[in-house]
Amino acid sequence: MKKAQHILYTIGKTLYINLTNRCPCRCDFCVRTHGDGVGDADSLWLDHEPSLEEAVAAFDKYDLSRFDEAVFCGYGEPMERLEVLLGVCRFLREHTELPIRINTNGLADLIHQKPTAHLLKGLADTVSISLNAPTAQEYVELCHPTFGEASFEAILKFAGDCRHAVPEVILSVVDVIPPERVDLCREIAEELDVDFRLREYWT
Repeated sequence: MKKAQHILYTIGKTLYINLTNRCPCRCDFCVRTHGDGVGDADSLWLDHEPSLEEAVAAFDKYDLSRFDEAVFCGYGEPMERLEVLLGVCRFLREHTELPIRINTNGLADLIHQKPTAHLLKGLADTVSISLNAPTAQEYVELCHPTFGEASFEAILKFAGDCRHAVPEVILSVVDVIPPERVDLCREIAEELDVDFRLREYWT
């Protein structure tokens, strides 16, 4: 039996938005290597990438007042679908008061070959960027980005740009690296004057 297409899924009082399965990274710890679904979705693998119209229509099935936050996070990098993401943000801004968070690998500028952080101004409340390593070489070894070592500096630049576009910027690290490497990542966040979060690895 064909599984339902899940553009939206929920975990507790958070509504998640799944726009794509494309991602320029193949992180060793990626949750999608351990199963098909998360939360109330049996599968987050999409049979096609939803249009803006399809993504907006998916919200009709939900009482948005029962959620605390809307988060762009699925089985792919949400900023791959930049125009659709921005359109969904505008829809949410017009129809709800939900805070909007974007969970991203921070590589949007390389994906689209242009600066992108400024496009989030007035739309996103929080951008959470996966750093996961304190050096370019370690990042490549752990996350295997298609852009190679240039990815690391691109992430840091994107984080810095986001400081001028959104109220809250977070650099996050999954706790699969040694504590001393976590501390170095925390120092990078402090240097950039953004928040830091250590995330628990779960499957």
